Amino acid sequence: MLEIFQYDFMIRAFIAGTITGVIAPIIGSFLVVRRLSLMAETLAHVSLLGVAIGLFAGVQPVITATATAVLASLGIEKIRTGKKIFGESALALFFSGSLAVASILISLSNGFRSSLFSFLFGSVTTVTQTDLVLIAVLAFILVAAVFLTYKELFLVSFDEELAQTGGINARLINLILVILAAITVSLSIRIVGILLIGALMIIPVVTAVQMAKSFKQVLVYSIVASLLSVISGLFISYYLDLPSGGTIVCIALGLFLISLIARRK
Repeated sequence: MLEIFQYDFMIRAFIAGTITGVIAPIIGSFLVVRRLSLMAETLAHVSLLGVAIGLFAGVQPVITATATAVLASLGIEKIRTGKKIFGESALALFFSGSLAVASILISLSNGFRSSLFSFLFGSVTTVTQTDLVLIAVLAFILVAAVFLTYKELFLVSFDEELAQTGGINARLINLILVILAAITVSLSIRIVGILLIGALMIIPVVTAVQMAKSFKQVLVYSIVASLLSVISGLFISYYLDLPSGGTIVCIALGLFLISLIARRK
């Protein structure tokens, strides 16, 4: 069974998958608490626009996807805090708008390429050494940012008004959160794909909520559930020749159902 590790591309896939399995539920936990679960899906579709820009311009798609998602996250937060448009409406604007522009760019670049398909649904075989280095560097920055601002992120996520009363700049913390979410989405699309990354960020967190008694337990349990999904999903997808992204998310859903049954009993 371990012959899978004789291939360099699978070693890169497991390293990238492990990194993704850790960072996705960390950011997802704060999004779930803030009731911003749809933010992950919106940023994923914005990342599709970034990928389309990268393929059209001949630039590394992960870089353009990250830049596009970060800019969009800033725009969403600006509109959301402006109080002129409801939060879900701002998400819908970017969700639909980015998809429309992406479809035009894809058409101009001669339609769907195989590389674009791997970004949509994930493909372990397409993780390059450059991708791995970029993922590792950005993931380190992301984890460091969460560690340094954990108390502020926690307070703002649970009670923004109380956080402001305590002297915390809630607007800045919200900006940090959406930027971290944008980076997380962009880093994860190689493993689970643009269409499924939102699920990996949210489902393990919802699974953890069924068992946890504190927010720190939610973080720990969601990371465990995410890593179980990613690692077992990569094994199964390799040996059964299945799409990695879909396999990982199906396992995550299975763990969620198990947690529901266990909680009822």
